[in-house]
Amino acid sequence: MSSYVIDQPKVAAIPVAGGGLFPVRRIFCVGRNYAEHTREMGGDPDREEPFFFTKPSDAVLTGGADMPYPPKTADLHHEMELVVAIGKGGKDIAEADALSHVYGYAAGFDMTRRDLQGAAKKAGKPWDMGKGFDASAPIGELVPAAEAGHPDEGLIELKVNGQVRQSSDLAKMIWNVPETISYLSGFVTLAPGDLIMTGTPEGVAAVVKGDVLEGVIAGVGTVRTKIV
Repeated sequence: MSSYVIDQPKVAAIPVAGGGLFPVRRIFCVGRNYAEHTREMGGDPDREEPFFFTKPSDAVLTGGADMPYPPKTADLHHEMELVVAIGKGGKDIAEADALSHVYGYAAGFDMTRRDLQGAAKKAGKPWDMGKGFDASAPIGELVPAAEAGHPDEGLIELKVNGQVRQSSDLAKMIWNVPETISYLSGFVTLAPGDLIMTGTPEGVAAVVKGDVLEGVIAGVGTVRTKIV
C-alpha cells in the first residue's frame, strides 16, 4: 500500500530511438549561448559567463504532439536547441570527463512567452512564467550517445510552415557541451534524468495558432509540433 497522501505524479519521459523511455528529472536551459542570438537579444557574447534558467519536467511534449498556444501571452517565440540528456550524475565534473556523463541527445524547442519574459526582465523579476509553462519543451526522440557519438558541429535548423527561420551550426555555441556540463555541475549536483537545453541560434521569432514547427539537428534527429 502506498504511503503517498495523493496520487503520485506521472513521470515525464522522452522516447529513445530504438526503444525505451528516458525519465526526465529536471530541465536546465542555457541562456544566450550563440553569439548572434546574444546580440539580437541585446547582450555581449564576449563578456558573459554561462547562465541558466529551468523548466519543470512536465513541460516536455513528445511524439510530435500539438502544442496549445499558452495563455497570458501575445508573443510566443520559438527557440531551436540541442538537448543533452544526463545519464550519470556528479558535481564539479571536469571538462575532460563531462561527456562520459551524457546518455544521449535530442532536438528540442525552448518555447518562450517573450512578452512576459521581457516585462519580467524590465522589472528585475524572475522569468519563470515566460519560460516554464505547460508544454513549453517539445522534444524529439532521444538518440543514445553510444550510437550517435557526441555532436560538436553540424546543422541546427528550424522551419516554420516549411520556411527556414533559424539555421546555424552547433560549432557556433559559445560554451560547448563539456564546458556547459562542467560549469553547471559546479552549482548543482547533476543527476541521471536531468536535461540541458544548450541555447538557440539567431532568428527567434513569433509563432501563431496553426503554425507547424519542424526542427532538425544533423546526426541527432528531428522535432515537430503544431501550435493549436
